[in-house]
Amino acid sequence: MRVMTWNVWWRFGGNWRERAAGIRTTLETYQPDVLGLVEAWSADGTTQPDVLAGELGRHACFAPTSLPPAPDPIEEPGQAGATVGLGLLSRWPILRTEVRELPHPQRPGAPPTALVAALDHPRGELHVIVTCREWEPHYAQDRAAQTRALAALVTDPAFDGPLPVLLIGDLNAPPDEPELAPLRAVTVDTWEAGGGDPTATTLDSLLPYAPLEATTLIDRRIDHVLVRPGRPGAPVTVRGAFIAGDRPIDGLYPSDHYAIGADLDP
Repeated sequence: MRVMTWNVWWRFGGNWRERAAGIRTTLETYQPDVLGLVEAWSADGTTQPDVLAGELGRHACFAPTSLPPAPDPIEEPGQAGATVGLGLLSRWPILRTEVRELPHPQRPGAPPTALVAALDHPRGELHVIVTCREWEPHYAQDRAAQTRALAALVTDPAFDGPLPVLLIGDLNAPPDEPELAPLRAVTVDTWEAGGGDPTATTLDSLLPYAPLEATTLIDRRIDHVLVRPGRPGAPVTVRGAFIAGDRPIDGLYPSDHYAIGADLDP
């Protein structure tokens, strides 16, 4: 089972239409069974996950979130009326979805969310959580509270079963961040388990549109595929881990983040 997550940079940058082809080409190459999308868009009666699902032969769902906030005022006409959200693409039918609000005691406005889905995997229900965690250092209370909430969510006994539980997305934290410890304590980091390079980054300062102002995150692996056993003591086997979307396509990098993925059993 190939699992990936990718922050696809919404309709930022003034080149989102041109970047769409690179996103599609990358996903056609890697063929994920499960893909979490962060900073996906919804606009004009459709969503970016739905568009990609139609192109790739997948099932899709979408949930709005407040991270990152959409620009106000808009930066270009294509952002007008568009929503920032989380997306999920699945090789298997999506049985049901739920949107969970995450705590935000400091940042004003609407809550950030986690998209929770149950997939109709041949071996049983596969539970997937897609999310984006607060990134601003001065919202440290939010970052810590959201980590605790996600740790509680991924370990919910309602998700127990024959398959592992997946938590994927942009956690806006490198693996050694102390605030991430409660979540790492209850999950397996598939990058580490799959033998990934410990110096790998998903937010590369060499990208032409790298957010260099994110000094605590730049050149770090801040996007994650985490997993916990479906039952206590059950094995989680990671066959390998990889970075994708790290090459320009037709002269453009597809996003300001690289995608990250892992191959799991089953």
